[in-house]
Amino acid sequence: MSDTPSDASPRTRQPFARGLPLAAPLRLNRPSDTWFKPALSVVAASAVPHLTLLVLGRLDLVMYTMAGSLCALYGHGLPYARRARTVAGVVLSMAAGLAAALVTASLTHSTAVLVAVGALLAATQKVACDAVRIGPPGHVILTFVSSAALFAPQCLGQVPAHLALTLGAGAVAWLVCVGPALIRREGPERRAVARALEAAADRVAEPGPRTLHTAAAAVHAAWQCLLASGRPTPVRHSLERLVVHAEAAGASARPGQDADRLRAWAALTRARGPVPEPPPAPGTAAELYGIDAERAALRASGRRRAARRTLLRSLGPGSHLLPVAARTLIGCALAGYLCAALGVGRPYWAIVTAASLYQANTTLTWNRTLQRTLGNLLGVLVFAAVLPLSRTGPLALVLCCLFFSFAAEALITRNYWLGSVAVTPMALLVLEFGGAHPAGELVGDRVLDTVLGALAGFLAAALVTNRRAAGRVERALEAVARARTAAERAYADRARTGPDGLDRARRALTARLVELREAADIAAGEWWQRALPEQRLLAAERAGHRTLAATAQRQGPPVRAPETRSGAVAPAPANGAA
Repeated sequence: MSDTPSDASPRTRQPFARGLPLAAPLRLNRPSDTWFKPALSVVAASAVPHLTLLVLGRLDLVMYTMAGSLCALYGHGLPYARRARTVAGVVLSMAAGLAAALVTASLTHSTAVLVAVGALLAATQKVACDAVRIGPPGHVILTFVSSAALFAPQCLGQVPAHLALTLGAGAVAWLVCVGPALIRREGPERRAVARALEAAADRVAEPGPRTLHTAAAAVHAAWQCLLASGRPTPVRHSLERLVVHAEAAGASARPGQDADRLRAWAALTRARGPVPEPPPAPGTAAELYGIDAERAALRASGRRRAARRTLLRSLGPGSHLLPVAARTLIGCALAGYLCAALGVGRPYWAIVTAASLYQANTTLTWNRTLQRTLGNLLGVLVFAAVLPLSRTGPLALVLCCLFFSFAAEALITRNYWLGSVAVTPMALLVLEFGGAHPAGELVGDRVLDTVLGALAGFLAAALVTNRRAAGRVERALEAVARARTAAERAYADRARTGPDGLDRARRALTARLVELREAADIAAGEWWQRALPEQRLLAAERAGHRTLAATAQRQGPPVRAPETRSGAVAPAPANGAA
C-alpha cells in the first residue's frame, strides 16, 4: 500500500541560522522503558567498591574506582553477546583516558597545559564514541573522569595502582552488566522486537511520515539486535518471525485490526512469559529468515575488513565527524582558559560542561546548552541543601552519592536537564571524599564553570561550520538508490537469490533509508550551509518505502517486474501487498 498524501507533504528546512527554541527543549518526556536498568546497574557497580573502600578507610580513592563503576551505564540496549564486548571496550577506553590524564597531572602543574590536554582528550573521546555509535551516555562520562583526573594531585608512581583500582571496579561493572544473561538471556532482543511491533502498530493506526520513519528505524534496530544476539534459540526464532510481521505491517500499513494484534504481541514479548508464536509470514518458512546466512557473511574476513575500512573512513580527513571534533576541541579549550583566567583553580567542570553540549547539529547543541545550564544551576542548589547531611559521616557521604547516581539515571530519560539536577550534586560530593571544601567556594566555582562552559561551548558550535552535513545527505541518497536497485533485482529474481537473499536486500535498504533520514535531520538542524535537495529526499524516501512495501509479501511464484523508462526495475505487487 503506497503512502498517503500526507506522507509526501514537504517539510521546509532553513539552510542558515534560525530562531532558537526556549520552552521546547525543557519539556518533560515519557521515561524510557528501561530507565531502571542503568540506574540499578550503576548503583550496584558503585556500591561494591565504595563500601569496600569505606571498610578499609580509604575513601580518598573513590575517584579511581568510580571511573570503572560508571562503565556500568553503557550497553543496556545491546544483546548480551555484544554487550560483553562493548562494556569491556568502554572499561579499557576509560582506563586509557584516565592513564593519559594521570600521567599528565603527575608531570606538570601548568593550568594551560592541563586545559589543552583536557580539550584534546574530550575531542578524541567525542569522535571515537560517535564513530562506533556507542550510544548514551556517549563520551560525556569518559570526559568527566579524564578532566577531573587532570586537576587531581598525582605522583607518577601512584598511577599504576590507581589504574588497577579503575580496572577492578570496571570488572565489577562488567559483571553487573552481563550478569542478567544468566536469568533472561534474550531480554534485550525481546525489548527491541517489542519496540518494533509497537512502532509498526502506530504506523498502521496513524499512517504518516513520522510513523513511517519511526517504524523503519525500529525494525532496523530489531534486526541489528537479532544479528548480534548469538546462536539461534527457539525464542529467537519466534522473535525473528515477529519482526517479519512488524516489517510487513510497517511497510504496507494495511488498515484493519493489525494494530491491535501487533500491540498485543508487543505486550507479550516484553513480558516475562513465553514469546508469542505468530504464524509464519506469507511466503516464509519456519526457519530463520536469512539471519544465519547474514551472520555468517558478517563473520567472514572480507566483511570484517570492510567494516574496519568504514570505521577508518569515519575517522579520516573527509569525515563528517571532524567539524564536531573541532567544535569540541575549541569549545573545551576556550571554556577552560576563560575559567582559569577568572581564577578558578581547577576548571575541569567548564571543560566537561562544554564537552557535554555537542550534539549532532547546532540546533540540538543549543537545546543541550539550555538543558545543561538549567540542570547544573538547580543541581548546585540541591548540593548546598544536602551537604550538611553528607558531612555527618563517611557512610552518609557514600549513601548520598549512591542515591544521586540512581536519581540521575532515573530522571535523565525524562529530560537531560532533570538528570543534570542529580548529576551535579553527585559530582560535587565526589570531591568530599578527598577532604572537606568550603561550601561557598564549591558552589561559586561550579556556577562560574557552568555559565562559562555553556557560553564557550555554544559559541564554538555556532562559529565552527559543518558544511559536510549536506555532503553526507548526498552520499546517503546515492546509497539508498543502490540499495533500492539491489532489492528490486532480488525480488524480481527471487527464485535464484532465495528468501535469504531477498531478506538481506530488504534489510540493507531499510538500513540505508534510516541513515538517509538521520543524515537529513542532522543537516536540517545545522547552520551556515547550502539548502538541502528537498525534492530528491522526498522522492528517494517514497520510492524506497514503496519498494519495501512491494516486497514485504514473499508469497507466490517469482514474477519479473517490468523495467521503467529509466532502466530501474519496478517492483511488482505480490498478492496485493503493495
